[in-house]
Amino acid sequence: MCDAPKPADLLAWYDRHARDLPWRVSPADRAVGVVPDPYAVWLSEIMLQQTTVAAVRDYFTRFMGLWPTVDALAAADDDRVMGEWAGLGYYARARNLLKCARAVTELDGFPKTRAELEDLPGIGPYTSAAIAAIAYDLPETVVDGNVERVMARVFQIETPLPDAKPELKRVAATLTPDTRPGDYAQAVMDLGATICTPKSPACGICPWNRDCLARTSGIQATLPARKPKTPKPTRYGIAYLARREDGMWLAERRPDSGLLGGMLGWPGAGWGDVATDAPPVTADWRDPGVEVRHTFTHFHLKLSVRVASVPTDAIPHTGVFQKIRPSDLPTVMRKAFDVARGALPD
Repeated sequence: MCDAPKPADLLAWYDRHARDLPWRVSPADRAVGVVPDPYAVWLSEIMLQQTTVAAVRDYFTRFMGLWPTVDALAAADDDRVMGEWAGLGYYARARNLLKCARAVTELDGFPKTRAELEDLPGIGPYTSAAIAAIAYDLPETVVDGNVERVMARVFQIETPLPDAKPELKRVAATLTPDTRPGDYAQAVMDLGATICTPKSPACGICPWNRDCLARTSGIQATLPARKPKTPKPTRYGIAYLARREDGMWLAERRPDSGLLGGMLGWPGAGWGDVATDAPPVTADWRDPGVEVRHTFTHFHLKLSVRVASVPTDAIPHTGVFQKIRPSDLPTVMRKAFDVARGALPD
């Protein structure tokens, strides 16, 4: 029979194998009194939501170079921040990033308890626990997808996700130590990311291999179990890209609420079961014959593109002519922009 996993074993492994991440204070530095920056911890955790470490590294480094403190971010231009965020997706996070930075500035710094952190815009139970543990070394239980996988295997929890989430959080809490809880939180996430991986876990070098119930049963690769996924629906739309003779493009700001909220986009009707014609300005619209495809969390999008060159005195029904930088656009709008630039004469 397996014993309960020992946090000390995991911490000893982490001291030797911790990932080198730009937002992290290494266990060696932490041991000699280097304190994590709550701003860096918060920024990285917001960026990492629904995104991989590999995708976040460059964004984090760039943000810290542009806005090295929470006060600097709070004072930043909204459009500049949204533009720098483009490509990370889930744009509500970027809007809440600014709201949270400004709230923290008004408070004269990040709160130091989970409950107070959770009162801030864009900070939920997971992020508040992560900041409290990693930045302030409080014994909060941090459970992300990596931790869920580790717990499902170590405790052989066969209930499929998402139904298993409360049970996984409960058993994870039984392991959270009072000693070095911040390092432990990062250690168990590292374990899931590098050893206890979704496929072909490297059980032979896992510090908890002797205590893993699923490994003893030989079913570790099958956990965590998941309910069958519901197929994503497909939606259709038309993006209208008009370039004026002076090089300005017709664009519009999407509503703050909803998908791609607050981001620049191309005029057009909403996305639905069928594409709806809604040209924003009178023009000789052309179809370049290239369809933009993009996948969001809950649906696939097939976006037809229409392009037109218009005179400087063109009066649009909607939107505003303005200078456009590709970096100002979310990914799906940038894809349409690339199609339009290739279809219009220089």
